[in-house]
Amino acid sequence: MAILSKEQAQALLKKALSYSKADECEVNLSGYKGGNIRYARSTVSTSGEEENMSLAVESRFGKRSGVATINEFDDASLEKVIRRSEEVARIAPESPEYVPMLGPQNYLPSNAWFKTTHDINPEYRAEAAAKSMQLADSKKLTAAGFWEDRSGFNAKMNSKGLFAYNQSSGVDFSVTMRTEDGTGSGYVTRDVSDVTRLDTGTASEIAAQKALGSRNAKAIEPGKYTVILEPTAAVDLLQNMFRSMDARNAEEGRSFLSKPGGKTKLGEKMFDERIIITSDPTNPEIPTSTWAGDGRPHEKVTWIDKGVIKNMPYSRFWAEKKGVKGLPSPGGFIMAGGNQSLDDLIKGTKKGILVTRLWYIRAVDPQTLLYTGLTRDGTFYIENGKIKHPVKNFRFNESPVIMLNNLEALGKPQRVNGNLVPPMKIRDFTFTSLSDAV
Repeated sequence: MAILSKEQAQALLKKALSYSKADECEVNLSGYKGGNIRYARSTVSTSGEEENMSLAVESRFGKRSGVATINEFDDASLEKVIRRSEEVARIAPESPEYVPMLGPQNYLPSNAWFKTTHDINPEYRAEAAAKSMQLADSKKLTAAGFWEDRSGFNAKMNSKGLFAYNQSSGVDFSVTMRTEDGTGSGYVTRDVSDVTRLDTGTASEIAAQKALGSRNAKAIEPGKYTVILEPTAAVDLLQNMFRSMDARNAEEGRSFLSKPGGKTKLGEKMFDERIIITSDPTNPEIPTSTWAGDGRPHEKVTWIDKGVIKNMPYSRFWAEKKGVKGLPSPGGFIMAGGNQSLDDLIKGTKKGILVTRLWYIRAVDPQTLLYTGLTRDGTFYIENGKIKHPVKNFRFNESPVIMLNNLEALGKPQRVNGNLVPPMKIRDFTFTSLSDAV
């Protein structure tokens, strides 16, 4: 019962709405099935499967609203959850940011669900984990990894005539490998919508090679270096920047896009002209829902074009307050790149540092987007187009705004955390100290 078809979801939502006595009512139905497997010290430690379906109701009387949820779907339970939401709404304070519910919307067709992923079973997960652990054993490494798959649907209907439905599926896999002496560590992560595009053995080979190659790292002086950020390293800084592009934050003076007097940097060139960032819910590499949580359609949008800020996400309230259309935040972003591979970027580097991954990232200054954090799981010194030796990990202090103005080259984009991100070659990346952690 965890996965309902569009027609089944629509019928259940209609029945729930039929009990409403509120001025406005919206019902959200979601269901999923999925599972996971975790291993450490090259031994499976936990595994499991789950499925669930739930209904959330928001009832409104004027500007007062109340929410109630339930996971039982007989007629009595549906009426009960509607009544409960109405009771809460009647005693709730008025919302200062009330906006009316949306009417009918037009949505692009979604392509985010794959039967191959939906059909994953415990045997499939066990085999995927075994490939990774066997690879580690063959190289005398210790593996710690996690696999999680999920397939589900979301549906929304309200008393204004809106109905939205979407199915999606996905798999996330990551593994860290360590050498027996504890001096070498490697990491890889992969996420896909269609599980047939994921081979845990091939992915684990990357982590293994990084672990073996990073043994007995040498210390070099912190400072400003040319760096090659693998997509796994670049994505965290880019996601932090993207989340900071909200229009309200900018107009209220709390953002790197703020200007005095409530103005913003919309329309201004802020990055290297090679920086182009878009979103597209129908992109075959990173398909997402074609509607946002508030019911607005997701469309293909250009956020940054040749370094110029073209659009910023708006909440419905802020868009109406400002009298603009207002775009919702996308499900994932697409950063344009080039055709060079990671190896090509390394070959074209006279002196630099290859960074596999960043972690423990914390904000230092939100208005300049200055962040600090650490490298880990494979940091290497490049000389004359070749990896010469591993280096000890660094603490960095850097802003993605500065980083994207110090761009030297972009490689071919890869899917990471539901986004498409290219490897990037950046000059004058700031490392401030060393870390003994591997």
